[in-house]
Amino acid sequence: MTEISKNSVINVLITENEHGQRLDNLLLKHCKGVPKSHVYRLVRSGQVRVNGRRADVSYRLMQGDLLRIPPVRIAQQDTVSRAGGATHLPLLHEDDCMLVIDKPAGIAVHGGSGVSLGVIEALRQQRPPGRFLELAHRLDRETSGILLLGKKRSALLALHETFRRHGTTGGGHGADKRYLVLVSGRWLAPLRQVSLPLYKYLLPSGERRVRVADDGKPAQTVFRLLARWQNYSLLEAELCSGRTHQIRVHLAHLGFPIAGDDKYGNFDLNKSLARQGLKRMFLHAWKIRLPHPADGRQVAFEAPPPPALTNFLQRLSDQEQQDYGDPW
Repeated sequence: MTEISKNSVINVLITENEHGQRLDNLLLKHCKGVPKSHVYRLVRSGQVRVNGRRADVSYRLMQGDLLRIPPVRIAQQDTVSRAGGATHLPLLHEDDCMLVIDKPAGIAVHGGSGVSLGVIEALRQQRPPGRFLELAHRLDRETSGILLLGKKRSALLALHETFRRHGTTGGGHGADKRYLVLVSGRWLAPLRQVSLPLYKYLLPSGERRVRVADDGKPAQTVFRLLARWQNYSLLEAELCSGRTHQIRVHLAHLGFPIAGDDKYGNFDLNKSLARQGLKRMFLHAWKIRLPHPADGRQVAFEAPPPPALTNFLQRLSDQEQQDYGDPW
C-alpha cells in the first residue's frame, strides 16, 4: 500500500500485498482509533472512493486500484513504551517472508478492547511506512512466547493455511505448536490426549468466554507430563486444533486450572501465587515447527520461558519434593 499524497485527503495505491482484501478491513487497519461505525458511514456516504467511484464495504480491492480516504480524526495512540515495553520485542527470526518474535506476557497482539497499541501496531511504527506486516496467528494477551507475522501477502496466506492444518495432520504440512503450562494439581498420565468440544459465547459485559459443550466445535490437545511436584504439574501442551482459549478451558474442565489464569483458574490460588512471585498466567508458547511459507522446507523456532516462570519453578523445587522428571 503506497500513499500518493500527504494532504488531508489520503490517496492510497493498492499493491500486490493488499490485492483481494475487503475495503472495510483495509480501512479499519488504516484508520486505527476511528470507530468502526464511523468508517462504515464514510463508505456509505460516498466519501471513500475507489478509482473515483463509490464502492461497497465488501468490495475486494485489486492491485492498481486508487483508494481515496477522506480526512478522519484518529484518537491519539499511546506510546510504544506504554504498551508494556513493546519497543523491545525479542526477535527470534526474520527473512523476506516472515518475522518471528518472542511476545512478552501482558501485551495484546493488536489494539482494540481498550488497548490502543498492540504488538502489530508497535512493529509497524518501527518499520518503513507502507511495508506489509500482518499477524499470522494470535496469542492471548496473558500468554507469552512465539508469534509469527507475515511480511508479504503470499507468505501470510501460506502461513494461514499452515495454521489451519495444525500439528502433523495432513501429511505433516501443518504447524506443530507446543506450549509450556503449569497447572494446579498432580497430573498422573505421562501422555494424555484430550478431545472436548468448545463453545464460544459472550458474557453480559461483552467479554468473550469459552466452555466445554456438546454443541461446540471439535478441539483436541495432547498433554505430556514434564515435571511434577506435590501440588503442581508442568505440562507440554500440543495443539491439534486452534480454538480460542483451548488449552485453558480443556485444563480447567479436567480440574487442573492453569496457575495464574484470571479467566478460568482458581482465583484464591492466584492471589496466593501472586504473593509468591507468580503474577501472570503460566502459559508460554515455547516451540513451533512448520513448513516455510516460501519453499515448504521445515523450520523450527524455540523461545525459552522467561525468568518470571523459571524462577517460580525453581522456588517450587526448593520448597517441594519433585517426583517426576526434570523440567528441561
